[in-house]
Amino acid sequence: MFSALCQRLLPLALGACFALPVQAATKPVGEMANTQARYIATYFPGRMTGSPAEMLSADYLRQQFAAMGYQSDIRTFNSRYIYTAKDKRQTWHNVTGSTVIAAHEGKSREQIIVMAHLDTYAPLNDVDSENNLGGLTLQGIDDNALGLGVMLELANNLKNTPTQYGIRFVATSGEEEGKLGAANLLKRMSAEERKNTLLVINLDNLVVGDKLYFNSGKKTPASVRKLTRDRALAIARSHGVLAAINPGLNPNYPKGTGCCNDGDVFDEAGIPVLYVEATNWSLGKKDGYQQRAKSRAYPDGTSWHDIRLDNQQYIDKTLPGRIAHRSRDVVKVMQPLLKELAKGG
Repeated sequence: MFSALCQRLLPLALGACFALPVQAATKPVGEMANTQARYIATYFPGRMTGSPAEMLSADYLRQQFAAMGYQSDIRTFNSRYIYTAKDKRQTWHNVTGSTVIAAHEGKSREQIIVMAHLDTYAPLNDVDSENNLGGLTLQGIDDNALGLGVMLELANNLKNTPTQYGIRFVATSGEEEGKLGAANLLKRMSAEERKNTLLVINLDNLVVGDKLYFNSGKKTPASVRKLTRDRALAIARSHGVLAAINPGLNPNYPKGTGCCNDGDVFDEAGIPVLYVEATNWSLGKKDGYQQRAKSRAYPDGTSWHDIRLDNQQYIDKTLPGRIAHRSRDVVKVMQPLLKELAKGG
């Protein structure tokens, strides 16, 4: 399977109901991503799987894709997760999640999936609730409104570009409860669709981290890594964008590989993955979970799921200009990379 995927990707090396309107492609790079991310964080906080905010945000994304001219729909899925009380009593929470899919058709059946999760963290126990983790007021600008904003800008900029390979823009839900939406998406794919999926690009946590990283899946072949991860790094350097790969200080996560989000579902299935994230793989447990050096503003070196930290007002105050800066950097790299990978004309 890997060799077949490499053969199909190898030629790329030679070509090395809401009021917010879809913005024109002539806007400055990253501006649409920044604006969309802030809108989603402001008007749809608490996007927990199955919540009204999650369903409204999914419909908003569908409308945005449709306004760009894409065929877009929402697929619901039923799942559940465990909530643990202080007395250790566990109960199942049944949820109905919403996954948004927009299709950019190519000339062939092969496809590239660009993915970002739309849900925010739902408290999994009483301790989470007491510590302001997740819930109805979590904006989730870092986790993961900007990932959605970048995806929307990429879709907008490529909407009129004919490509050899199809592109599926996918906003998943249930990521915070165990990658539920990504697992459901993979489950629904036929054997032929899996075979024809050349790459999954996962956009997640793009703001608070010290550095921008491009990492491959653990099972992604070296030849595909060269055409995806290494090519992304080369494009970043050409634009003066500071980017890196996981240095491999943790044997559980070898050098240059990512972990721990929706991309893992496809990696485990043997489909090549490119993880795009901002964190710091040299800190803490060396697994990407400590986003930055510890400070008064970020005592744990993270903003994970914290309603006080993962909101645009706090990030604008503590990291001024960061949201706009990362919007520009990620789009500067991902737009030419995605066009190149999809063999855009």
